[in-house]
Amino acid sequence: MLKSLKYILPIVLVPLLMSFSGSIDEIVSAIKLGDANRISRYFDATVEISLNDRTHSYSKSQAEMILRDFFNKGVKTFQVVHRGNSNDSEYCVGSLTTPDGKYRTTIFMKIKGDKKLIQEMRFEGAP
Repeated sequence: MLKSLKYILPIVLVPLLMSFSGSIDEIVSAIKLGDANRISRYFDATVEISLNDRTHSYSKSQAEMILRDFFNKGVKTFQVVHRGNSNDSEYCVGSLTTPDGKYRTTIFMKIKGDKKLIQEMRFEGAP
């Protein structure tokens, strides 16, 4: 029994763990493209978005519109500076460059059920 479990466990766990780690990579890729629609696939029912000094909690569809407006100015580059995780959450800190300037960008995600969902996004920096 233990011998067969040794072979079955990786088959079950590896795809599960890959699906959780893949979502942050998908979001990073979408930020690089300025693709609010792709990012919104990972939004929880409500998402807190901070743009400089303004922080509000938005519904999934409202948050997508806020990001779309923000990305309309264009995205030059996005580079991940730091990533981390704990029990049921993951975060990513990056440097986003737009025509308006640089933004320190932070993404907080939490596992809910079998999905990892964005709880909060922060864009701090340029005017």
